[in-house]
Amino acid sequence: MQYVKIPGNRLGALIGEGGATLRKIESRANVTIKVDSDNHQVQIENTKSPFEELTAADIVKAIGRGFSPKEALLLLKNDETIFDLIDLKPLSRNENDLRRHKSRLIGKHGRTRAIMAELTDTKIVIYGSTVGIIGSYSQVDLVRSAVDMFVDGARHGSVYGFLERKRQEVNNSRFEQF
Repeated sequence: MQYVKIPGNRLGALIGEGGATLRKIESRANVTIKVDSDNHQVQIENTKSPFEELTAADIVKAIGRGFSPKEALLLLKNDETIFDLIDLKPLSRNENDLRRHKSRLIGKHGRTRAIMAELTDTKIVIYGSTVGIIGSYSQVDLVRSAVDMFVDGARHGSVYGFLERKRQEVNNSRFEQF
């Protein structure tokens, strides 16, 4: 049994209209989900497969950290797709530093976040003091590296260049396999 606590303002997204999202997660992940709205606590249970239970817990966490249910359900796509969360608080000296990091990662009109997601073929959400990522292990690792670079003060162009080079390396290695 897994327990996940999510922000109260994300409970509606988890439950969905008339409970539709909750039922979809339950049926696709083969789990039973109980929501305690008062404490924002979600209980997930699957007595047959611990892996499905853990995946469902990650789906609930992803929705709780700002992903749409459709994006969070990508975690069921295959065993390679993972959810990762980067907490920016420990990387920031104070609240102003945290705001600056978030601003650099989001960019003007969300452009930086969108470019990172496009170059790494991931889904990225910046919510509260966290950066949520859905993608393959290697893709998530690239986003982690990019976040570290931004937090360390790297220029946007340098980070984009790094991500473009990595994407090109992946494309070249795929081409060489054939």
